[in-house]
Amino acid sequence: MPDRLFTPRFFVMCAYTFTVFVSLFQLLPAAPYHVLALGGTTFAAGLFLGFLTYASALSAPITGQIADRLGHRRVLIVVSLVLAVFSVSYAFITNYRVLLGFVFVHGLFWSGLLAASGAYMTATLPETRRAEGLGYWGLSSVTALAIAPPFGFWVFSFGWATMCFEVAALNLIMAAIAWHLPDDRDEAAALPPRPRTLQDLVEWRVLALSVSMALIAFGYGSLTSFSAMFADELGVSPRSLFLTVMASAILVGRVSVGRFLDKVGHRRALLPCLAATALGMTLLALANGIVMFLLAALVFGAGFGLVYPAYTAYIMKRIPQWRRGAAFGAMLAAFDTGVGSGSTVMGGLIHQLGFRPAFGIAAALAVLSLPYFLFAEKRFGFK
Repeated sequence: MPDRLFTPRFFVMCAYTFTVFVSLFQLLPAAPYHVLALGGTTFAAGLFLGFLTYASALSAPITGQIADRLGHRRVLIVVSLVLAVFSVSYAFITNYRVLLGFVFVHGLFWSGLLAASGAYMTATLPETRRAEGLGYWGLSSVTALAIAPPFGFWVFSFGWATMCFEVAALNLIMAAIAWHLPDDRDEAAALPPRPRTLQDLVEWRVLALSVSMALIAFGYGSLTSFSAMFADELGVSPRSLFLTVMASAILVGRVSVGRFLDKVGHRRALLPCLAATALGMTLLALANGIVMFLLAALVFGAGFGLVYPAYTAYIMKRIPQWRRGAAFGAMLAAFDTGVGSGSTVMGGLIHQLGFRPAFGIAAALAVLSLPYFLFAEKRFGFK
């Protein structure tokens, strides 16, 4: 069956991705509290995710190309083992400045993992069901987002070091899962000659168009780092409730709507999803109690959950197969710049202005994502 979606290779990649994000989404919400405990400010607390994603953004266009050359499976195994070393190291660092230095290097490897996994999965999926398949694959990370923060805070209650060792164990499991993926080095060996210039190395058109993703990723980065603290201010319990509800909305949206993305058209599906994401951020900026807080999580999750598979399928349809790792790298560079800026800048904005005005700024940037996409699509020759 040429259009078969659910293959053993697909399920192994889903298991790998689920484990990746269970480890990540335990670390990210708890890390700001640990930075504060080490004497850092709210701004410094936001730098944990900020440095991780900035490093990922800077390196992603290059690590994506490296993954194309070395083989995506090999990169997944090696990076998983390296992440285990970082996770253990975090347990012994007692200076928050050193911790932030480590997380920056962590981000360099993280970009390789994301680019390699995205390119590997894209090669697994039939073209006629690519957006649907990417949406279902994305449920692995969404499910992890729903369960990892509350579980992570529970482990964190036993101490930061305990959580770091548990995350390191998950990183080793990631490597074991990746080992069971079919080897793709033959595909890498068949690639055209190595790019010789920076122009050849980076997918600049994809990078320019993906600024639209950076604008909504700014809000996502702020939510990942500070929604728990905003919940504390509003008196909402448990503090991880926003992330859980958002993940549930993403899950329901992808299951109920995801299979129609390829039929409706990736571009036609993408535009209202960008608008819904902006509306969700606006509702959060206006929230003064649990009802508006959770409504914002639902609306943001519904829009954001479908943006990624629709946008990725839109790009992959317009990129040759041998450049997919580089294209994913360009997408990740823009997305991670947005996430990193959201985490880093929002820490300072919240410290100076408070939660609602800061989230209002994130909402304004999200509103710009749709008109920018329409402009860039025409300007850089995608339409």
